[in-house]
Amino acid sequence: MKKYLISIALLTLGMQAHASSRPWTFWYWMYGAVSKQAIKADLQAMKDVGLEGCYLMPIRGVGERPDYQGTAQQLTPTFWQMVDYAMEQSDSLQMQMGVHICDGFALAGGPWISPEESMQQVVWTDTIAHIDRRHSTFVLPQAHPGHLGFYRDIAAFAVRVASPLPKPHEGGTIKRDEKGVFRAKTPGFIEFSFDAPQQVRSIHIVPSGNNVQAQRLRIEASTDGVTYQLVRQLTPPRQGWQNTDQNYTYSLPATTARYFRCYWTPVGTEPGSEDLDAAKWAPTLKIRDIRLGADAVIDQYEAKNGSVWRIATNNSPSTDFPEVVMLDKDGSPRHPLGNGIWRIVRFGHTATGHTNATAGGGKGLECDKFTQKTVEKQIDSWFGQFMKRPHSNVVRYMHIDSWECGSQNWSASFADEFQRRCGYDLLPFLPVYAGIPMPGDDRVLRDIRTTIDHLINDVFFATAARKARQYGVSLSSESVAPTMISDGLTHYRYVDFPMGEFWLNSPTHDKPNDMLDAISGAHVYGKTIVQAEGFTEIRGVWNETPAMIKPLLDRNLALGMNRLFFHVNTHNPWMDRRPGMTLDGIGLFFQRDQTWFREAKGMVDYITRCQEWLQRGVPVVDIAVFTGDEMPSRSLTPDRLVPMLPGLFGTDRIADEARRLANEGQPMEESPVGVRHSAGIIDLKNWVNALHGYCYDSMNPDGLQNGRFDYKALVVPQGSFVSDASKRRIAELESQGVRIIRTPYCQDTLDVIGPDALLPEGVAFNHRRDGNTEIYFLANQLDSARTMTISLRTTKGVPHIYYPIDGKQEQPVFRHSNGRTELMLTLSAYGSAFVIFTDESQGNAPETTLQHHVLTTAPWDIHFHNNGVSLQQQPLADWTASSNDSIRYYSGRATYTTNFKIKVKKGQRYYLSLPDVRDVAQIWVNETDCGIVWTSPYEVDITNAVHRGNNTLRIAVTNTWHNALRGADAGKAPFDGIWTNARYRTKGDSLLPAGLLAQPIIRITKATKQQ
Repeated sequence: MKKYLISIALLTLGMQAHASSRPWTFWYWMYGAVSKQAIKADLQAMKDVGLEGCYLMPIRGVGERPDYQGTAQQLTPTFWQMVDYAMEQSDSLQMQMGVHICDGFALAGGPWISPEESMQQVVWTDTIAHIDRRHSTFVLPQAHPGHLGFYRDIAAFAVRVASPLPKPHEGGTIKRDEKGVFRAKTPGFIEFSFDAPQQVRSIHIVPSGNNVQAQRLRIEASTDGVTYQLVRQLTPPRQGWQNTDQNYTYSLPATTARYFRCYWTPVGTEPGSEDLDAAKWAPTLKIRDIRLGADAVIDQYEAKNGSVWRIATNNSPSTDFPEVVMLDKDGSPRHPLGNGIWRIVRFGHTATGHTNATAGGGKGLECDKFTQKTVEKQIDSWFGQFMKRPHSNVVRYMHIDSWECGSQNWSASFADEFQRRCGYDLLPFLPVYAGIPMPGDDRVLRDIRTTIDHLINDVFFATAARKARQYGVSLSSESVAPTMISDGLTHYRYVDFPMGEFWLNSPTHDKPNDMLDAISGAHVYGKTIVQAEGFTEIRGVWNETPAMIKPLLDRNLALGMNRLFFHVNTHNPWMDRRPGMTLDGIGLFFQRDQTWFREAKGMVDYITRCQEWLQRGVPVVDIAVFTGDEMPSRSLTPDRLVPMLPGLFGTDRIADEARRLANEGQPMEESPVGVRHSAGIIDLKNWVNALHGYCYDSMNPDGLQNGRFDYKALVVPQGSFVSDASKRRIAELESQGVRIIRTPYCQDTLDVIGPDALLPEGVAFNHRRDGNTEIYFLANQLDSARTMTISLRTTKGVPHIYYPIDGKQEQPVFRHSNGRTELMLTLSAYGSAFVIFTDESQGNAPETTLQHHVLTTAPWDIHFHNNGVSLQQQPLADWTASSNDSIRYYSGRATYTTNFKIKVKKGQRYYLSLPDVRDVAQIWVNETDCGIVWTSPYEVDITNAVHRGNNTLRIAVTNTWHNALRGADAGKAPFDGIWTNARYRTKGDSLLPAGLLAQPIIRITKATKQQ
């Protein structure tokens, strides 16, 4: 078979990167500790390593750490001088910047926001009135005290209620501790007993902290205290991490008994997920209070009234309604109240009290997200001030980062907006906010949540987008869920650059849903670029290397990310303290005083090459998964699809998932150091190509009903709430030939289209189409080299292999068969490649390895840069084996120099590899820079540098900060000036291997003859 060669066009595209394909970084200024000298050093280091720009974010204020002697408190003249200098330096380096919409990284607040202009919530107070012939009037309850002195009335109601329950006696095996908290780690029960039988219809639970076990009680009742009957097994609503703004109220079947028991066991606990965050931790019961109630309530009403991001496990309408009478403004009932007991409820609204908590001088209340003028005020008061600075031309992006300010369920205009959007008056239904059952309450509560979603998009994000255009910048945003009531995809309609987030070595904080929200949102709304905050780490321990993070990087590139933002480049204001300032130990330490930051250019170049290709064209995705019309909602992680697509996942996955969810014994593990958590938390590294050649997007109702549909199949998960509008659209798609999957699909391939890529286990892939060019990205997620046969669903043109690690291209042997292309591909450990189908053309031929030659060198001269120690004529050895503490505990760069001889033949190529180097290295042959090795195969091309006879070899090896920090902690610092505020270390006290640990090898190749 004729072998086609790679085209010159492919070579050109692979070697020249657009500015947009370069990665960025977050640049944090901590505690007002900023210096001009360090600003200049930071930005120059970013430029040298190949970054395109940074998002500048000042974090926290001077007063929180006065020992750092910061002077650049946000909004002060000194702060603006530093900002001006940073912009000027950025401009001189032709770098770009982005600025957040508030001080800190969460989310949109400041001292200019008054309580009235802040995020609002519905609150209420109540009192009991006994109405009879002698007492036909009552007094309204005292108004809610409000937060920060702000409160406004909305309306008041009288609700007929049963007699209040008498105070029960407490008992049981689970006791209160010295703080008054019911606490248990082993099965037991809390018992409440009455002197006489009482009818109970609800239970209100006040957990201690964010405790999922408090929501897993089995409620039992007994008339004699001996024999108990099940009343209800409580199930937690789905919930996010910021979940403590509300308690939990469950309805109970009307039960008359003397004894009520709340039994708890850790057995049956879920392993934890982004939408059941509290289940990630050790199963310990912690309850501050439990209150039984005599009146019917809306089940889990706190999960339905928009006050907190939750999805109730029961959305059935109420069936038992008390009499409810609305009161006039003067407190008089609109209808006469009959004799009996009435609960007088006074509703109002006040500030939620949430602030942009990570801010410093710009800290204040979070702005009302439902009022355009307030959103504009917030943006103008912070971001707008940056745009007034002399060099603001460098600011190209307005950014909305982590949503960490809870939810909002009211504003001054909310009732009017509700009526305009839903077509009826909300005020008569206001009691549903307090869990009071009313006819149609399920619809009203869903309409409340839907109105919240509409306002967060139509007001907050639409205003932010408009302001960005006015300022001449682009808008980027991270996820809204699981904190603010919303559809987790819709806001990306307004955003130029959707952004997700993924974490390194932090299972409790990783954000797979955030990534899938951004990726699906970008795909649904036709956005080419998917940004990601990458490698955020809850406890960095200074052992991180570029090689360590590459599998995670590649996995997210395969998911759909195509513009990385490193988290985090923390400004170190001191030139004489290293590694220096960090985000208090959080994040990948990707900053100028990281030992290997200079050598990170190799990794940055790799990312740039990948993103250059992954920003081209459009994604090829076969399956859409409908997120449903419930509110809130967000993308689905692959584990949620197993029940609907068992055939595509396969029997092994079904069995594994059953074991994971069973969570038998509630197994725990520790990662990172000192953080114990459920071992069953979903980790996407275990879900690589889980659908065996198919990719999916989540699709929200807005995308389904109003957007293009370019998918072959639509999955509608069983149990989803589907509106009439969505049902009509689904029926329309089905009539157009889209495969609608409503029940479990048991075939191993879709009947409408075959798998896009047939790959061995552990190979992630991404497919994009750019006109007639098909682009496949393939990433080996195993730590061993592999040669594999792959099959791709295309026969367009000729396949070419492009290796982004070094820009090398080759054209493989291939064959077309049954509409597919088969070819052989070799990937190194954690290696990656693009297979790109283009028109036939000419270029480089593939190479065949002739031999591996272990280099015979003279002894090595070694120079340690940070302390000036030099060794002559030394064999290779691990630095940590040295008896000299200046070498044993050394961290940083050390240069190895030697000579070698080799015979050089025309037509051959020579590659130098380092079989064991800790951790990165830059290589010069005869003073020609041959490149940086930072990941497998740790190899550079030296063909143009090597010559016959004697050659000089210089290798600069750099390890991590781990060993030097260990030495400094033990009083054996290898050099002066070692300091950092990142206090976490690896477990134990061992050192990490360091240095050049094996002789280099030269791999000699020759071009394969073409047929």
